Amino acid sequence: MAKTKSRAHRHPVRRSTHRLARSLLASMFVSGGLDAVRHPEGKAKEAERVVAPLIRRFPGLPDDPETFVRANGAVDVVAGVLLALGRFRRLAALVLMASLVPTTYAGHRFWEEAGDESRAQQRVHFLKNLGLLGGLMLAATDPD
Repeated sequence: MAKTKSRAHRHPVRRSTHRLARSLLASMFVSGGLDAVRHPEGKAKEAERVVAPLIRRFPGLPDDPETFVRANGAVDVVAGVLLALGRFRRLAALVLMASLVPTTYAGHRFWEEAGDESRAQQRVHFLKNLGLLGGLMLAATDPD
């Protein structure tokens, strides 16, 4: 009986393409996470919308939004690197999805913007994050 090759050996181009795609997808999270760890103050004000209800619900949590921004940034860096390396890639993608949803809700509330230009800019960022979420869904369910 002939020995069959694994799926990876049958489709080396697809496997290489998926590796590249995961690395490209992860780059946004690694870059953004590093920025959040280094410079949380710019994102802390928007984070208050998500952090304040958490602090009220779970009194033991830190009450400083900058701490949450830094922690979220660190999670994005670690999960992004794991996704890029193909290690625990499904778990990494799920963690990034869980991080991306509240980040998008807090940071890109285009429906609250008064000016047309700022509303359009925030809508672009909101939709970009939805695209990232779709990419993470694909990465989380990728059989390769």
